[in-house]
Amino acid sequence: MKLLVRAELRRLLATRMWSALLLAAAVLGGAMFGAMALVGPENFDPPMPGLDTETGLRAILGILGYTAFVPAAAGAIAATSEHRHHTAAVTFLFAPRRGRVLAAKLATYAVAGLAYGVVLAGSAGAALFTVAAARGISLGMPAGTVLALLARIGVAMMVYVLIGAGMGALIRNQVAALCVVIGYLYVGEPVLMMIPGVNALYPILPGGATAALTDFTYLADAMSDQLGSGTVPLLPPVVGGLVLSAYALTAAAIAVLIPMRRDVT
Repeated sequence: MKLLVRAELRRLLATRMWSALLLAAAVLGGAMFGAMALVGPENFDPPMPGLDTETGLRAILGILGYTAFVPAAAGAIAATSEHRHHTAAVTFLFAPRRGRVLAAKLATYAVAGLAYGVVLAGSAGAALFTVAAARGISLGMPAGTVLALLARIGVAMMVYVLIGAGMGALIRNQVAALCVVIGYLYVGEPVLMMIPGVNALYPILPGGATAALTDFTYLADAMSDQLGSGTVPLLPPVVGGLVLSAYALTAAAIAVLIPMRRDVT
């Protein structure tokens, strides 16, 4: 099993996707998040509470969770690439125990997702503390709490890689898998949040579970105010983490079990 994981890691490191994934994490965490902190959420349109308040700091940190389309897309690309390039048959010829190969691939995707999360959270944290010091702002939460929230966001990014891989294994067509994953995260969940009655499901959806894990209630509250509907309460952070873990396990099972009996040609 170790040899299979090592081989998959070598395969991943030999592709451009690995460097592109880490670059995207650094840009989104360091550059984009740093720019938002530098401008100040109080200067957004519409304005948000400032970084010197707990509400404003949680809100701007929670925005990082909405970059989950990047690791989700990476997971979908990784899971569908062998079918797209017709290399799956060769892989299973050299390692015919398909279940072990698929498990090794999944472990590799999880490592890549965790690396993405570490770079995203680390660069965002560095940018936040640097900007706060430069602007002379006292952050609205203790440094330990901020780091804990960033760590949760980093772990959530690993989950989205697995979700993307599960969808890629299920759909197989790379373009279709990317459209489903990105379309759901950017269009599907926001639309569901706007439908009265149906929006009650939001807390148990991946986006709602991520928002609960990271204590990001700003978007749900703003949507409720905009629509004049009742606020949809999010799950407690621990429960949100458990729901997100359930999605990760389900996606992992799909990524391993679905391709087991499929024709790879």
